[in-house]
Amino acid sequence: MKVLILDRTHEILQAEFEQAGIICDAFKGQSHDDLMAVLPDYDGLIARGKMRITREILAAGKRLKFIGRPGSGMEIIDVTAAREMDIACINSPEGNRESVGEHALGMLLCLLNRIHLADRQIRQGIWNRHGNWGKELMGKTIGIIGYGNTGGAFARKLKGFDVWTLAYDKYKSGFSDNYVEACDLERIFGDADILSLHVPLTEETRGMVDNEFLARFNKDILLINTSRGAVIHTPDVVMAIRSGKITGAALDVLVYEEEPGGFEHAFKQKGQEDLDFLLHSDRVILTPHVAGWTEESDYKIAKVLVDKILAFLKNSADGKL
Repeated sequence: MKVLILDRTHEILQAEFEQAGIICDAFKGQSHDDLMAVLPDYDGLIARGKMRITREILAAGKRLKFIGRPGSGMEIIDVTAAREMDIACINSPEGNRESVGEHALGMLLCLLNRIHLADRQIRQGIWNRHGNWGKELMGKTIGIIGYGNTGGAFARKLKGFDVWTLAYDKYKSGFSDNYVEACDLERIFGDADILSLHVPLTEETRGMVDNEFLARFNKDILLINTSRGAVIHTPDVVMAIRSGKITGAALDVLVYEEEPGGFEHAFKQKGQEDLDFLLHSDRVILTPHVAGWTEESDYKIAKVLVDKILAFLKNSADGKL
């Protein structure tokens, strides 16, 4: 059995594959055509985001039994086509859920306490105590949309802050626990002071947070997005920040990273008014899609994935190690 690894992963993944007798090769090509040329020789593919795994690519993988996605987001894979071709799609969101939960909490505390602004001012020789008074998290109501791995981890991190945490998940019900009260969207619209997004990017969630969505909140809110940039409609969110409907935003992801050329290309373009606003607003904290990446999660993402794949192969009628 042979596995092709497209992107860098922690060495534990290759080590455990090889211990199980599976040959691992690193992809040396650059294009879809390069991948399609070599893929027929492989039984498995590990893809993190170097390129999208399209129906055309999947069709070239005549021997493919599985695709492993280190981390969570499956939007890089045509999952529908993979299912039609009986190719298992396996990811490892358990590996970085704690990292995302901690990062979301850190960004939230930074926003509430103006830490980013105070740090910047002190470095400029400004000692402004009164102007940098913050707000306490205690007593606030947090609304979580998407109660999977990362939403659940964020809720657990909030437990010690004496907050009320509500969670909505379209595909779950009755999941109230010691950390959240399960509710419908209307409850979040009515009560939330802070909104945190933990949903995958699908056609259903793309652009979900727009003017119509934001207008349904009774209160002005803080917004945290550690999911995908395209889940929010950026022009509408910028408008809401300008108006004060969104009093602060913590964004680990931006839609610009998903555009051709990525964030760096967008940064260099002229006339990007929304991006310029986000870059210069004192009410916005930005990080470069790193919420899920820590020294610990790098290992856990790979370890969880390889364990899942080996279990799949063991249980598969076609799996031969």
